[in-house]
Amino acid sequence: MNLMNIEKVIKLKTVEGVKYLYKQELTIDDFQTQATRKDFEGDFTITVFGFLKFSRKSPEDTANEIGEYLKTELPEILSFNVVKGFLNITIDSSYWISLFNEILKLKKFGFKKIKDLSSSIMIEFSSPNTNKPLHLGHVRNNMLGNSISEILKASGKNVTKVNLVNDRGIHICKSMLAWQKWSNNETPETNCKKGDHLVGDYYVKFNDEYKKQTKALLAQGMKEEEAKNSAPILLEAKETLRKWEAKDEETINLWKKMNEWVYDGFNKTYKKLGIKFDKTYYESKTYELGKSLIFKALEKGILLKKEDGSVWADLSEFGLDQKLLLRSDGTSVYITQDIGTAHQRFSSFSIDKHFYVVGNEQNYHFQVLKLILKQLGFDWAENIEHLSYGMVELPSGKMKSREGTVVDADDLMEEMKETATNTSVELGKLENFNEFEKKKIIESIAIGALKYFILKVDPKKNMTFNPKESIDFNGNTGPFIQYTYVRIQSVLDKAKSMEFDFPKETNIKTKINSKEIELIKLLSKTPSIINDSAQSLNPAIIANFCYNLAKEYNQFYHEFPIISEIDDNIRNFRLNISLKIAKSIKNLMGLLGIDVPQRM
Repeated sequence: MNLMNIEKVIKLKTVEGVKYLYKQELTIDDFQTQATRKDFEGDFTITVFGFLKFSRKSPEDTANEIGEYLKTELPEILSFNVVKGFLNITIDSSYWISLFNEILKLKKFGFKKIKDLSSSIMIEFSSPNTNKPLHLGHVRNNMLGNSISEILKASGKNVTKVNLVNDRGIHICKSMLAWQKWSNNETPETNCKKGDHLVGDYYVKFNDEYKKQTKALLAQGMKEEEAKNSAPILLEAKETLRKWEAKDEETINLWKKMNEWVYDGFNKTYKKLGIKFDKTYYESKTYELGKSLIFKALEKGILLKKEDGSVWADLSEFGLDQKLLLRSDGTSVYITQDIGTAHQRFSSFSIDKHFYVVGNEQNYHFQVLKLILKQLGFDWAENIEHLSYGMVELPSGKMKSREGTVVDADDLMEEMKETATNTSVELGKLENFNEFEKKKIIESIAIGALKYFILKVDPKKNMTFNPKESIDFNGNTGPFIQYTYVRIQSVLDKAKSMEFDFPKETNIKTKINSKEIELIKLLSKTPSIINDSAQSLNPAIIANFCYNLAKEYNQFYHEFPIISEIDDNIRNFRLNISLKIAKSIKNLMGLLGIDVPQRM
């Protein structure tokens, strides 16, 4: 029996009691039970005001009668008290100890095994462009996609993590053209720079030149839209894209070379972030499938072809406008490859649900994608869903990659390490460690702080990431939780050095206090926390639960002795609950992709 079961048993017995006492049929959904408020004595509270119409008695008398019935029927109930129309029930400590003994037996309490491998949930995240390095926005995307995948696995789902690399298109051609014009054959090796950063620099150079040319055309009297479309460098980029789709050998060779630079850079960043994918797709290999599906639909009269040769989907029946699928020169757009990629995935995998982890600025895009797939006759279109999330900003404001104001993920991680080092040195947390150990600890604190600060916020909300705030050993942060874990390891190591026993269960007659009962209650919520997080696709539920678990343990640690407790049964219980809370913190933080070091 777990915490939720005892609550359900109380509700069922209350239904029986109402029938016995007042001859009234109820269901467990007809009244409320909840955790008793901390300023009152009790574990569960039943609100009895709804019973008064058939008890025909005062709230106090009704609550007392039901309380007496429950106490007689349920040996787990130690006592009850009545405050107006609220019946507060206290459960005997032996029940909580029995519950804890059950929890203690389970290696990964709250985690379910994957039962059905024949079907799966597919989650696409990261989806970088090969014209620039990963930035802060990508960090939130990767953290959410990876964490949601792991949480769904922990809830018993079979999950496939995929990445779609946007390795073709006009934005890629802009970097290629700029490199051709101004690089003097510069490479990552000759410049000692990560390949993704080098290519990103040329994307910025392209846009700087594009702005100059547009400004010059405006000065000549052109209207803004005409000037933007007539800039010579943009026309050259469009010609590069046309050559690429025509498979011009020189263009393709340059594209491959520059993409390889970027992939090498991406892989180094993914490794630092602890991100791995089950499969990686490339837009360059799926856009042609998308084009073929569009041509077939065009032949069937499902899509529109305009006089300039461009192809469109008419979404007016859904209250939307027309959507471009192929340009007049025959080149494809983003949604072209999305159609091809989706078809390829659903043809190759048995997918129950497909989530696209993409920022909320693309809400319209995925609404349109789903409608177009339905128009094309694909029933599985119902199974795709956009997992939209809010934007992440810095205290200084928004970021723009084409202007070079984006905070690169690599630079951010280096800044996090510097901040973690300074904070740790100030607090004396790196004393007595050699240089190798210091480096590992700093990396763990820095990346843990980054991930936790991002994941503790509801994904749907916009957020501001503040590196300094994220590394605080006393607040709702990753380092605070990591340090709690380390503190517990120190207690356990000391107990082992003193050769204390860690019995497999606690004697149910052990006199545990109210704080210890609260720890058991909190720990017992782990399965429902994982389930709620999986159902809502919200890692913040787990992140904040970890914080509450660490915070409650720290209060317990400061209030009660553990190693120095003279009663063997109490000491052994406190060691075991410390052990179990440490394991839960490690397992749950693992779902967020956060490492917990053994020492700090």
